[in-house]
Amino acid sequence: MAQNLPQSTKDEITRTVGDISAFAVMNNQLLVGIYMRSEKVGNIYLPDATRDEDRWQGKVGLVLKKGPTAFVSDGNVDFHGQDVNVGDWVLYRTSDGLAVDVNKTHCRLLEDIHIKAVVPDPSMIY
Repeated sequence: MAQNLPQSTKDEITRTVGDISAFAVMNNQLLVGIYMRSEKVGNIYLPDATRDEDRWQGKVGLVLKKGPTAFVSDGNVDFHGQDVNVGDWVLYRTSDGLAVDVNKTHCRLLEDIHIKAVVPDPSMIY
């Protein structure tokens, strides 16, 4: 089990996940690094239990990799030109994703159809 490394900024997530160039995301899947609040919010220190809950209940993640058919319209789904890019913060329902730790970084694998929104700042969602 991975420890809770800092995962509250794009830089922290990409730095901790490291080189994932050989990690092949299949089909219409996305690999997202889970946003976890930092240990200090303003003048308040969050308990470890609160931060650990972000690992399991976090609803926002940073897109790290996309499968080759992610957001490609077909006979079943029409995305109407909508897409996400590596580096975007996305909103999803936690039960839609597969929780995985990649290089000790908490991540989820999600299907493209389960992305609910692109958000500019992950801290605006709870």
